[in-house]
Amino acid sequence: MRGLNRYFQIEAHETTWKRELMAGLTSFFTSAYIMLVNPLILQDTGMPLSAGVLATIAATIIGCLMMALWANAPIIVIPGMGLNAFFTYTIVQSLGLSWQQALAVVVVSGVIFLLASMSSFGSKILSAVPVSLKHGITAGIGLMLTFIGLQKGHIIQPDSVNYVALGSFTSPVTLATLIGLAVTFMLFVRNIKGSLLIGIGFTSVLTLGLAGKGDLADKAVDLKAYGQVLGAADFSVMQIPFWIAVFSMTMIVLFENMGLLSGMLPDKEKFPKAYRVVAVSTIVSGFFGTSPTIASAESTSGISEGGRTGIPPLVTAVLFLLSALALPVIGLIPGNAVAPVLIIIGALMMMSVKDIPFNDFSEYLPAFLIVVCIPLTSSIADGLAFGFIAYPLTKVAIGQWRKCSPLLYAIAGLFVLNFVASAVFVH
Repeated sequence: MRGLNRYFQIEAHETTWKRELMAGLTSFFTSAYIMLVNPLILQDTGMPLSAGVLATIAATIIGCLMMALWANAPIIVIPGMGLNAFFTYTIVQSLGLSWQQALAVVVVSGVIFLLASMSSFGSKILSAVPVSLKHGITAGIGLMLTFIGLQKGHIIQPDSVNYVALGSFTSPVTLATLIGLAVTFMLFVRNIKGSLLIGIGFTSVLTLGLAGKGDLADKAVDLKAYGQVLGAADFSVMQIPFWIAVFSMTMIVLFENMGLLSGMLPDKEKFPKAYRVVAVSTIVSGFFGTSPTIASAESTSGISEGGRTGIPPLVTAVLFLLSALALPVIGLIPGNAVAPVLIIIGALMMMSVKDIPFNDFSEYLPAFLIVVCIPLTSSIADGLAFGFIAYPLTKVAIGQWRKCSPLLYAIAGLFVLNFVASAVFVH
């Protein structure tokens, strides 16, 4: 135990094993939904569902272990919501690549990401991106998570006139979500340890009691199916859509992880190692057969419980491994059970807006565009593009063009070219 105390620097972080283990449990139950949600999204590419489940679990375990043992940071690494949709609906269904080629896109993007994170270029990118945009990325993703949570909880629903409308309060799922949100919120604001974990359990039991098991089905793990995706990346790179996908994917993983880590890490000195861990885990994701893993926003739940070391991701890795043996039990967790947690996490991430200088419109407007365009376009890449293009334009307009580094102008230009190329080659 002394060796583990020294390795994870328990005393230096002014924490305890009990607090760190509780943070790990909370992080796991907050992120466990990804085992079912991610494969269901990837299935729309033609990828076998069972293979997607195992790929998700494997990539999560490796990412969390690296974060725990290399960076000693309380960050959970799981396939990113938004990135899995980009993988499925943009790269495969819009650009026309196969899911095997999409996996190759993930690997190539991860390699570029890793090179950037390990070179001086990575630090130049970090310093070139204005602080207001970094906070805008964190807040925008938080707003997107809140939107996803509201959808999962049936609190909002699609509407043919207004696009989105209030859900039906006569629905048992909606009622269970609202009651679960109220209970989780009250526990959280009273600083009850394990509040988010308790909230998930309470909402799950309430939903099953009011709505029954519904269409939940036990998921069998088929190891043979996983052989179809493990190492199946197809590096057919001699086509323009492939490189359009690589550019967009690289921009997303670079800046989304930058924004998330900058906003979540309690100890900012751990940023370089944590950033490299996520880069390596991106490469691993492509080889293991899933969309990119990221420094997940769900990490905030464990950090809110007091997590400060690599123990929460270590606990999460172990529990994901055990979950492969008890997948039917995980399958009994209703999708709406995580809605209250996603809403609260989104609210926590939205706190980043307080660090955006509202008194300087040239700083505020580009950050604002990122915040609103990420959820409203349902695309992290497009949200980033609007903000990164608008920033140098506003600075040029007020005669402060020297405040933008040449690298920032180059990034904005690449986003413009990506829009043009997408319009020409995406049908």
